Amino acid sequence: MKLWAGRFSKEADKRTNDFNSSIATDSRMYAQDIEGSIAHATMLAAKGIISAEDGIAITSELAKISAEIVSGELLIDPNAEDIHTFIEQTLTERIGDAGKRLHTGRSRNDQVALDIRLYLRNECDSVLALLKELFGSLVKKGEEYSDAIMPGYTHLQRAQPITFKAHLSAYTEMLKRDIGRVEDAQKRMNVSPLGSGALAGTTYPIDRQLTADLLDFDTYTASTLDGVSDRDFCIELASALSLIMVHLSRLSEEIVLWCSWEFKFIELDDAFSTGSSIMPQKKNPDITELVRGKSGRVFGDLMTLLTVMKGLPLAYNKDMQEDKDAVFDAFDTVKICLTTLVPMIDTMKVLPENMRKAAAGGFINATDCADYLVSKGLPFRDAYKATGEVVALCIKTGETLETLPLEEYKKICDLFDEGVYEAINLENCVRRRGM
Repeated sequence: MKLWAGRFSKEADKRTNDFNSSIATDSRMYAQDIEGSIAHATMLAAKGIISAEDGIAITSELAKISAEIVSGELLIDPNAEDIHTFIEQTLTERIGDAGKRLHTGRSRNDQVALDIRLYLRNECDSVLALLKELFGSLVKKGEEYSDAIMPGYTHLQRAQPITFKAHLSAYTEMLKRDIGRVEDAQKRMNVSPLGSGALAGTTYPIDRQLTADLLDFDTYTASTLDGVSDRDFCIELASALSLIMVHLSRLSEEIVLWCSWEFKFIELDDAFSTGSSIMPQKKNPDITELVRGKSGRVFGDLMTLLTVMKGLPLAYNKDMQEDKDAVFDAFDTVKICLTTLVPMIDTMKVLPENMRKAAAGGFINATDCADYLVSKGLPFRDAYKATGEVVALCIKTGETLETLPLEEYKKICDLFDEGVYEAINLENCVRRRGM
């Protein structure tokens, strides 16, 4: 029987039931639904709204239901309308009228709003742990190759010498911001909507602070209408997750480049690579390519949430049932990407000799050459022009700045002397910049 069956004289069409059902998505919130119901029943008993005996019967049986779902003894009925209906009906079948009293002073609207906050709060903890794990992997890999010199790029052209550690540190800074954004969103969403009812609260003398405290919320929603209709926290989290995927995608793109024969700065472990069905020589970075691709999926989840919410009048509307598919998918996608990237980073082999060779061949110490002339008293723009002429000469003759004879330097500018070779030494260039 539907929880709302009293008003209707006939059963809903099966197609209506199928279309209306959310059990396939919200069944993952069974633990949070039970947790919230235990807190609600505890409060009802404490306030004398239901008897102490009924409160004990409800909370103890809910705990058993939770344990049975975890063990597999109780299977969630896929034909139930939603997880909230399934658990309440299972409870009522077992303890009778006491189970029917659980929903006193509560609507499915504030119940759903509560469950999703509880669930996403836990999901934030999972993502934060994985972000910190990836952060640690990047720091460790950078420290392991802290002296490895590589070319830094702008416009994907070799620009200036940096260290591998410095390059990875850019991503650890991104991850710091990602961690901060998730933590901020998690704190902002830690507000209990329970007690909002359908939209206008309840006439029962409930204690909203008690349920908030029992569920480890900082407080409860000031507006009951906002309590049931707010999904800002879903959108904010999806936005934070989208930025995480931007950063993971950028890192993945670089790894794809670095393990190609054109760069060959790294080599991925065989356990985190795939081959070709026709080309036996291939070793493909499929994990990082999938991360790039899955970023678009998370961006789509964010757009779904924004689009669902943008035109809704207060308070609850059935459109909001679509929130869970989107935000759950965003979390699932980010977590599987992080879970796979961490061991891939841990096991990838860095090839510092190839990095050093690439750094030596791209005139990336030209700025240092110009700065050397400035130290001799030449204005920077004149030094820039002279160094450009030196680079052009090297390209013409097949030399590098390091191998070009001093007499050729002097033909362009007589301020050059033997000190130029120390100035353009890649190790010195990196050290002077504090990389």
